[in-house]
Amino acid sequence: MTTAPTVSEILADWIVEMDLANVPNDAIAGCANTIIDTIGLSVAALDTDYGQSVRQAFDDRGTATVFGIGQGFAPESAAAINGTCGHGEDYDNTFEGCPVHSGVVIVPALMAAGQRYNLPAAAVAKGIVVGIEVMCRLGLVADKYVHKAGFHPTGILGAMAAAAGVGAAMGQTRAQLRDTMGVAGSTASGIIEYLADGSSTKRLHPGWAAQAGMRAAALGAAGFSGPSTVFEGVHGLFHGFANSKPDFTPLISDLGGMWQSGRLAFKPFACGTMTQPYVDCAIALKRRGVTPDQITAITCEVGEGTVHRLWAPLALKQNPPTAYAAKFSGPYCVAAGLVFGDAGLAEFTDTALANPALRALCPKIDFVVDPDNPYPSNYTGHVKATLTDGQVVEARAACLRGGAQEPLSRDDILAKCAANLTFAGRNGAGAQRLAEFADALMAGHGGFAPEAVDLA
Repeated sequence: MTTAPTVSEILADWIVEMDLANVPNDAIAGCANTIIDTIGLSVAALDTDYGQSVRQAFDDRGTATVFGIGQGFAPESAAAINGTCGHGEDYDNTFEGCPVHSGVVIVPALMAAGQRYNLPAAAVAKGIVVGIEVMCRLGLVADKYVHKAGFHPTGILGAMAAAAGVGAAMGQTRAQLRDTMGVAGSTASGIIEYLADGSSTKRLHPGWAAQAGMRAAALGAAGFSGPSTVFEGVHGLFHGFANSKPDFTPLISDLGGMWQSGRLAFKPFACGTMTQPYVDCAIALKRRGVTPDQITAITCEVGEGTVHRLWAPLALKQNPPTAYAAKFSGPYCVAAGLVFGDAGLAEFTDTALANPALRALCPKIDFVVDPDNPYPSNYTGHVKATLTDGQVVEARAACLRGGAQEPLSRDDILAKCAANLTFAGRNGAGAQRLAEFADALMAGHGGFAPEAVDLA
């Protein structure tokens, strides 16, 4: 009797056969843009308090690169630092369907793995494509369930995807890949209790997932066994981290035909993904002449699945305790759009948090659940403001700007990267050098030398 292949075995078969030459241009471009976006953000956060802390905690010596500093770090430590810093401001790329942050897991993991194993560019590029594709597809399977169970999808799914990507880059066999992913299920972690007080653990999750995936791949390559039913088993990943028995069709169907890595979303604002359309709505009201002192109340129509992260408990969200907590506060993000006309890095600082006009506006911002809101399949926004003269003004956003329906251009991504480097006191011209590196890497030609990228 023939036993049907498990989910990890189906993925392993695809990974072994996948040829970089057959990956479509939009997926290659999405991965190159992800490299630019991720590394620029990693450099921008190096000198933050959490950036300094993670560098101190992972100060193990080796030959791998921490971007913006150079070589000298153990590969797993470099992955942890680059991933943590890249995600630290919540400005990194995401994915519609489930807000997984693939760039800050997969790019650090593959950069470090490429240096650890002295891999050519083509192998690293294949690993990046595989890792991002697997992570996005896992997000479609997860839907809202991982968040509802109290876990962070980027940390949980990222460990699995990083393991798959590093295994692909190493040229692992089908059996090794199966074991690599099986082991990764026991390295995945990340709870979302940071929402209670704005502490930094969410920032760590991608970096931890990147190094966890690397460790799992090393174990799988060495013959250490992992369960082949890691995804679908009765004690598998989705049972443990999502309390669900999902449909795995989005993960394993049309592999090599439909490429989710060509549909990545790049954020225009430095805050939680689901708040972004609401920031655009607030900015639209500001451009129409609405000022904070005119407003008596604002109501935002939201998706039910976003409430526990962005809107509840409402009193806390209307008075976020830290600038980091403000990134996951619906009221703060809407207020920032109306007060500042933007929500970039400068709008999530202690100085911005203390702005009197913003502080006065936040308690006026409330929400109602719209039962027809399409989240997580689409990220929309609706802001309704009642003014002191009784007038009611509204703004709507039909989609996530920067997402698949309204993507940012390469020029937009370069401008964002340059601004982030400049904000951190670096030379914004490094964005163009970074783009040249990313394009050459994803073309898969020649050697792999991330240490040569000058981002001083």
